[in-house]
Amino acid sequence: MRQTDEAGKKLDHLPDSLPQFMKEVNNRLGESPDIVWREIALGSAPAVILYMDGLGDPIDLLEAIHQDWLFFEGEGEQTPGDRYRVLKERTITMGKVGEAATFSDMMEKLLSGNSILFVDGVGSVLYAGTESLKQRGVEEATSQSVVRGPREGFTEALRENTALVRRRIQNPNLRLEQRKIGEQTNTQVAIMYIEGLCHVDVLEELRRRMDAIELDSVLESNYIEEMIQDQKYSPFPTVYNSERPDVVASALLEGRIAIFVDGTPFVLIVPALFAQFFQSSEDYYQRGDFSSLLRLLRYLCFGIALLTPSFYIAITTFHQEMLPTNLLTSLIGQREGVPFPAFVEALIMEITFEILREAGIRLPKSIGQSVSIVGTLVIGQAAVEAGLVSAAMVIVVSITAIANFALPAFNVGISARMLRFVMMGIAASFGLYGMIIGMIILGLHLSSLESMGVPYMSTFAPFSWRGQKDALLRLSQRTKKKYLRKLKS
Repeated sequence: MRQTDEAGKKLDHLPDSLPQFMKEVNNRLGESPDIVWREIALGSAPAVILYMDGLGDPIDLLEAIHQDWLFFEGEGEQTPGDRYRVLKERTITMGKVGEAATFSDMMEKLLSGNSILFVDGVGSVLYAGTESLKQRGVEEATSQSVVRGPREGFTEALRENTALVRRRIQNPNLRLEQRKIGEQTNTQVAIMYIEGLCHVDVLEELRRRMDAIELDSVLESNYIEEMIQDQKYSPFPTVYNSERPDVVASALLEGRIAIFVDGTPFVLIVPALFAQFFQSSEDYYQRGDFSSLLRLLRYLCFGIALLTPSFYIAITTFHQEMLPTNLLTSLIGQREGVPFPAFVEALIMEITFEILREAGIRLPKSIGQSVSIVGTLVIGQAAVEAGLVSAAMVIVVSITAIANFALPAFNVGISARMLRFVMMGIAASFGLYGMIIGMIILGLHLSSLESMGVPYMSTFAPFSWRGQKDALLRLSQRTKKKYLRKLKS
């Protein structure tokens, strides 16, 4: 085994000969047409600059080499090693300069956008940071829009995203750790935290899970999310994600950890608690009383999105005596010509609306929104006139869908959509008694979840007075200080 490893290291070592170097690079990259070779001469020593077209631009490196020629002009012939050493230590003034002695290290730098300089007779290469990849600029966040607050959103560039957070937290204790994940893609993944605020046990657990990841590719942050989440078979997300720098900065100041993945604007945040999915960054840019009202409204919307269709099915199927006489008479009149039971009626409307929602997302933006709105109105009205569904059911499904859109976190809205169908089936089978049992089971499941070892329902279960300052209500900054002072005393 040791002989095999030594043979592999020997084959990976860079040659001294320029022709042999060029041949080996072409063999390893398949003579790809986007590899640009620029042959130059450093005195009497032939050399070559290579870079990936579209990823790097060696103009700064070429200027540095021109300065090298001026430096040695009139000093007579110098050995290739002397020219190489001067270039590395004095002439190349770019911020990112390094040396690689193996093909694997050189390929990693080349495919990251660096320019490579090889001098004949020297068994190593210089790489310089000349990345020039065209990327999307900082734009407004689309998935988490606010009325008042910063408009900046993350981009697909890892270093740009970390800089957006550092600009908000100018603290020397802000730490950044970076690693590569993905055997084929070698994707850059970074974790950011504030030393002294972040819980050490949570940080060590995250490091352990990140080091245990074995994937061929990482193309989006969800690849990492699925590998580090605590419960794989729960409908509720245990990892939060955001494309807003202010949200990530706020989470870091609360002692959480952010996970950046190169190539995606969505940053993961752990540990994630249930209450966090009902909080919006705008809560802290408005008055405390107004933000508290909106936060309570979001919890109400989650209940409406989860239970309204099943409650309607249970009442109309098993518990008609709970309805006022006038309302019961009206519902009976509406359902007189409907050929389906309430459960099938609700199922048809819910599935139809889910299809329209998905179609509106996939269609081009210019027509997607109009198709989803017009399609919902036209199909709903036509279904009522055709006698397939009742008007009351259209109202119930519409309120449910609108309440689902009011949730600030998209993934917790998906949880409500998934569980809604389960609750509808329970209500159709057992009525309100089944719904109550289903809610008890759901509460027990939520209480059993963890995120990086932290109880998912923290501040509620186990209950914490200290945590109530920012759970259901958002206290004003002045009241929060008095509240914390009182708890400490």
